Amino acid sequence: MHSHRRFENPPALPHVVVVEMLERALMDRGHEPEAASVLVGTALNDEEQTFVEHWCVEVGTRAVPGSPLLGLAGLCLGHTARRFGRLSDEALALAESLAARAEADPTDVDGRALDGFDDVRSFLHLW
Repeated sequence: MHSHRRFENPPALPHVVVVEMLERALMDRGHEPEAASVLVGTALNDEEQTFVEHWCVEVGTRAVPGSPLLGLAGLCLGHTARRFGRLSDEALALAESLAARAEADPTDVDGRALDGFDDVRSFLHLW
C-alpha cells in the first residue's frame, strides 16, 4: 500500500506571529525551517501587499549568506509580484540581486531566487 503525501500551502498567520517568527529565525538559524513556512504562507495568502513585501525584503537582506531563507525570499518576491502586480523599487532590486547571487554562487543563494526573479520579470512585464 502506498502512502500519498499531500502538499498544502501554509496559511497566512497574524502579523504579530509572522514578525516574531521571522525575527527569531534571523537571529538564530535553528528557527529557519519554521520561518520558511511562515514566509511562504505570508507571500501566498496575506492580503496586505506592503507587509508581504516588507518581510520578503527584510529576510532577503538580513539572512546570512548560505541561508535557505535568501533563495526563498527571492521566490516569495516572485509570488508577491504575481499576486499584486507590482513591487517597490527596493524589492525589485533585491529580487534581481538575489538572482544574480544565485547564478554566481548557488551555495550563497539557492536557485529559488532565479525562479522568483523569472516570475517578477514575467508578471511585471520586464522582459
